[in-house]
Amino acid sequence: MGIQGLHHLGISVPDLEAAVEFYTKAFGFRVILNESWNQSEVADAVIGAEGSAARGVNLWTGNAVVELFEFSAPPATEQDPDHPVVDHGINHLCLQVSDIHTEFARLERLGMRFHSEPVGDEAGWFTYGRDPWGNVIELLEPISPELPHLDGWEFQTLPDRTYD
Repeated sequence: MGIQGLHHLGISVPDLEAAVEFYTKAFGFRVILNESWNQSEVADAVIGAEGSAARGVNLWTGNAVVELFEFSAPPATEQDPDHPVVDHGINHLCLQVSDIHTEFARLERLGMRFHSEPVGDEAGWFTYGRDPWGNVIELLEPISPELPHLDGWEFQTLPDRTYD
């Protein structure tokens, strides 16, 4: 198969500078690319919008790239910052951490809102929180080899799990 893996996740934000500041401070992302366009026929065709204009930044950490966009045209619709995770669409970005309790406390101090304290079982610890624009970010500290790890995990079929 030609698919090699996930390249990046794109997020539309109302304030690019504030989003870059949050993602770099909160998660250690580093800016690797700045981009922009103004009424580009190519960009319009790709994103399916007319007369689009945007500024964007690609942020990188570990094996993850997040692409942030601030659109100036056409007018964007703000999502409910408390939209339920069960709504259709991309519902979260997950970041693996080495010490979830330390990261939870640090991110809370930076203003991230969490749905709950970290919860755990024999496989690992996890929790969901929200960036300042309501995008859901999961923190995951895997423990068991039956949960994928970024460091050295290879593809394998894992046993089914039911969360109580």
